[in-house]
Amino acid sequence: MSSPDSARTRAPNMRDVARLAGVSYQTVSRVLNNSEALRPETRDRVLAAMEELHYRPNRAARALKTSRSRTIGVLASIRATYGPALTVQAIEAAAAAKGFSVNTAHLTEIDDESITSAVDRLIEQDVEGLVVIAPQQRVFETLARLVDLPPMVTLRSGLDGDPQALWVDQAAGARAATAHLADLGHEYIRHLAGPQDWIEADARMQGYLLELSDRELPTLPPIRGDWTAEFGYFAGRQLIMANDATAFFCSNDEMALGVLHAAHSLSVRVPEDISVIGFDDIPSAEHFWPPLTTVHQDFAELGRRCVQMLLEGRDDDTVDIQPHLVVRRSSGPARRG
Repeated sequence: MSSPDSARTRAPNMRDVARLAGVSYQTVSRVLNNSEALRPETRDRVLAAMEELHYRPNRAARALKTSRSRTIGVLASIRATYGPALTVQAIEAAAAAKGFSVNTAHLTEIDDESITSAVDRLIEQDVEGLVVIAPQQRVFETLARLVDLPPMVTLRSGLDGDPQALWVDQAAGARAATAHLADLGHEYIRHLAGPQDWIEADARMQGYLLELSDRELPTLPPIRGDWTAEFGYFAGRQLIMANDATAFFCSNDEMALGVLHAAHSLSVRVPEDISVIGFDDIPSAEHFWPPLTTVHQDFAELGRRCVQMLLEGRDDDTVDIQPHLVVRRSSGPARRG
């Protein structure tokens, strides 16, 4: 836990004041909002902590003390790829349709201090609810230790039963991609996975492994990537030259693009010699050559359901969104011989 002295390396916030005064975050908020439901000695202790830390409350938050802000906060990773980035846009559109605005805090680093600071910035803007789409597990571990958070919806996979979670079934999408390749006769299927700390990457990898296991097909070790086409290209060249697989399922479309480039550079035909499948169905996927078979996610629907769940509460129909496979020319029957 940070000390008051360490807080001075950045602008102090309400959580710093609460810690120094020995009160809850909500008590500091009540002092700022001139609530009468406070003991004078408590108010004085909070005001003294503000003075010691040279804390200056956010003007917008104080102006909203007598009314709702009609603002939703979004916590997102600055390293967000196509999916999370488009989800933010979808949330903004869905919120606007309900008369709400959206303030987004981007995480430049995935560590406790950066995550806590970003959440504090959103809370000080008096957001009525919080959406968390930063897809690294560390973010959720930090949030679990924070108190006095506003109503929250988290977008992550593999948490059936979590009342705050809304998710696209990433594992089901990965299984559909792997099953499609198996149905085409591919027995040796390589997987280019996403980074180890990404929740969606792990869910997609698990879906791939489960489908192979259920079909009793050989399991080749997944290769951890970084979501980029560059990684897909260099890893793809090595794997294609190894000649131990006839199909490649990539955890996103950018890495799949790299594999297509690698195949072309080696004069390997797609789909005649190898098949390639991606994940996300980015707008340019249908313009790859050959057009990319991929797993489509409805990000507009995800944004709509996210805002609905935050404002109206959980409903069994809102929490699980199923992706679907879009078959294009990059996947075909396994070569023989």
